[in-house]
Amino acid sequence: MKLLKKIEGLVGLGGDRAAAPPRYLSVSDGLIVTETHAEAWYVLESSNTDLMTEAARDAELDHASSALARTLAGQECHLKVLWSPLEAEDYRDEMAGGVFSAGEWERWADLRVARLQQMGLPTRTLLLGVRLTDRAGAAQSSSRRTVQDAFGITRSGLPARELARLDALMRRLGRRLEASPWAAKPATVDTLAWMIARETHRTTPLPTATRSSITGAQLVSLTYGRVLPYPDHLRLTDERGDVAAWVSVLTMPNFPAEMVSPGNGEWLRTLSEVNYVPELTEDQLDEVEQFGGIEPGELIVPVSPEASVRFTVHHKRDALKLVEQARILAKEQRVSAAKHSAEDPGLDIEETEAAMGGLIRDMRRDDVTLLEDHPRLIVTSTSSLADLRARVDAVITHYGGLGIDVIVGGEEQRELYLETLPGDRIRVPDLAHQRDVTALAGSWFWGGAKLGDDHGPIIGYLTGTTQAAFRYDATAGSDRGDATTTAFIGRSGRGKSTAMMLAIMDAAFRGAFNLVLDFKGDLAGLVTAAQDFGLNAHLVEINSRFAGVLDLFRLLEREGEKADQAQIEVPAQLSIAAPPHLRARGAETPIQRAVNAVIEQNERPATWQVIEYLRGMDDPLARETGDALHELAQTPLGSPFMGRPSGEAVPLRPEPGVWVVQMPGLSLPAAEVAREDWNPLHRMSVALMHSMLAYGVTTAGRRDLRGLRKAVCVPEVHVLTATREGAAFLSYIARVGRALGCALLLDTQDPESLIKLVGVTEQLATVFGFQLTVREQQDALAELLGLPKDNHTRAFIQSIGLNPDGTIRHGHCIARDHHFHAATVQFDVPSAELLELLDTSPKAANEEPDGDDEFDDDQDADDTGVQMEKVTL
Repeated sequence: MKLLKKIEGLVGLGGDRAAAPPRYLSVSDGLIVTETHAEAWYVLESSNTDLMTEAARDAELDHASSALARTLAGQECHLKVLWSPLEAEDYRDEMAGGVFSAGEWERWADLRVARLQQMGLPTRTLLLGVRLTDRAGAAQSSSRRTVQDAFGITRSGLPARELARLDALMRRLGRRLEASPWAAKPATVDTLAWMIARETHRTTPLPTATRSSITGAQLVSLTYGRVLPYPDHLRLTDERGDVAAWVSVLTMPNFPAEMVSPGNGEWLRTLSEVNYVPELTEDQLDEVEQFGGIEPGELIVPVSPEASVRFTVHHKRDALKLVEQARILAKEQRVSAAKHSAEDPGLDIEETEAAMGGLIRDMRRDDVTLLEDHPRLIVTSTSSLADLRARVDAVITHYGGLGIDVIVGGEEQRELYLETLPGDRIRVPDLAHQRDVTALAGSWFWGGAKLGDDHGPIIGYLTGTTQAAFRYDATAGSDRGDATTTAFIGRSGRGKSTAMMLAIMDAAFRGAFNLVLDFKGDLAGLVTAAQDFGLNAHLVEINSRFAGVLDLFRLLEREGEKADQAQIEVPAQLSIAAPPHLRARGAETPIQRAVNAVIEQNERPATWQVIEYLRGMDDPLARETGDALHELAQTPLGSPFMGRPSGEAVPLRPEPGVWVVQMPGLSLPAAEVAREDWNPLHRMSVALMHSMLAYGVTTAGRRDLRGLRKAVCVPEVHVLTATREGAAFLSYIARVGRALGCALLLDTQDPESLIKLVGVTEQLATVFGFQLTVREQQDALAELLGLPKDNHTRAFIQSIGLNPDGTIRHGHCIARDHHFHAATVQFDVPSAELLELLDTSPKAANEEPDGDDEFDDDQDADDTGVQMEKVTL
């Protein structure tokens, strides 16, 4: 018998190569049971490691190594890294489930779905299987199965008692793995069914679990399929017998003696970085003929190779014996060589002895042990055999650049393919690696980019090592019971304003009230786009056509209530606008008297009525004050808040929609300028701004509007932070936003000034950092992003807004979410038509939106729109 096994091993038939494929009996939450054994399966969470600090990386790597050495010691494990396309249609269903409700949200969602389908973002799934126990009588059941199959008599399913015992074992191990960096959770029965069925590349719908398990005929249907092995690949056929996929399993026979992380030690994390150039399709060739070329980015697509790594972690006692044996063998070779080779044992022998001695010390001191692993890479093509071989070449070349040998498993494709299936076994033991657990932990199979919310609107995609859709909901902070402030920071022309407008659009479709204070005067396209999608959207400009629109009596009125708030705010506003010589003579008193009288005499008082009342009073100071205010009300700055309404403009109302108030002509005085030194332009600018600040504070704090989602959006926020009133307003909204259900969105080019507003920066839930080039500004942005202030971070911030060829990459930024994770994000406009509407460049300012006869095209709009990037994954 021993001689027979040696001969089988010599000709490549050793091990379990000839064993039958796994025969599944039951699949339930966290469990796959075959005729021979039971396995526990867990879904592993990804970790956000792309921008992790060195200290944090070292700590997490040590934690992972410890989890392997302690929790999985003595266990036979199976790690699978799988890729699947993002199911864009699921996004529409999610938005229909109560997320979007206003306007033509179906068309908005369909636009994003079409864009997601165009991008084809891959989704990574990490699964870990652990062999729990061998099933009693497996050999006998295997022999009985042959007889039963011959007569068509088969039995499926598990006794409830056995299933309960296995479930308890699975959950006991799961509680220990949950504390690992992978935050393991039992895989659902649907996930396990998908994992098994996807290997056949059939389009048969997955069966529905009955009582949380799949057994019998339903389970058999998961494995329907036919696999045809060839020397260097396999062909999987569909229901009609046509080839559905070409698959090649690659082995990794040789790794460098030393690997570094970051670097070639991250050999599993780097799976997402393998790209290749496929053959041009007929559509692409037609595009070349029609347009004379094709975008270079479209020629590079991801290979998305999958990984299957079976490994066994040795107990430390057994591992120490293996290492000690290797050290003794190296020592004996050194001594022997010293006697017979001119006393020169060779560097390799000496280094091996020293390395084994060092490893023994590490194993006795730290959570270090050995494991035996069998890595396999699976490359798949659904196009053609030639495409498969091009993908295989790309994988081999990629890993060759890391010093890792990857080869096609020639003549053993069937065995290697079966080995990758859940519930199977090691069939080709010849290619095992013995190394310490750090070699597997250092592969960072769970590393990459992870950022944003798990649910909600998709606004872009992650551009890190693991690309995925990026979800961001500006109004979700209060739902989480968290801070509600978001900052968009970066130099001009990098897409900050357009990114903010995308967030505002999503908030509007959620039924939020959005007040946008447009100090540059270049966001009129937001109103046009919102109206195009059926949203309630209005543009307010600072000119006589919008006279009275910002009247505080109107802004602060509540149905059935007296104008108590306006009785305080209107006199303060008119006192600011009044000339200083009149205020010095006591003009505040007649102004308050006029306000009181107008409120008493009119059901719907207005500021222009107060001015007319002043002009008709017997008091000379009152008449002089009224005349001065009347003349100021004829100016573009005075007309909106104290002019007589013409009836043309729609007044601001606290209701769902988008309200853009353009104020490009404001000149607010700096905080250090005394009020007595304000010029007329300062006074009118502050008085006008008083309307917006009072309206923002009152609307955010109204009890009857607590159930309404609200967002106050301030592009070029430095206009407000330069004044005491503006800084106080921002701090107030930021601090009470969670309780009031009001989000605050800020856009600035000056993070150094923003970081001094402690009330705002303390409440930042999300930060989007675009390109900056000045060292001090880069350090301030790094602090807000939670990144170290060093040369690497500064260089990274400076390069974030550029393509490899040096051209501007609009909408690309570093994002920090409410979990304090940071990663790179690309904001994505779902269509060229929407991009044109949201364009904030100077050329767009010359194209007036319908109904806005006096759009200020002289304003220096300095923030170009986000370009719809050609996605290169």
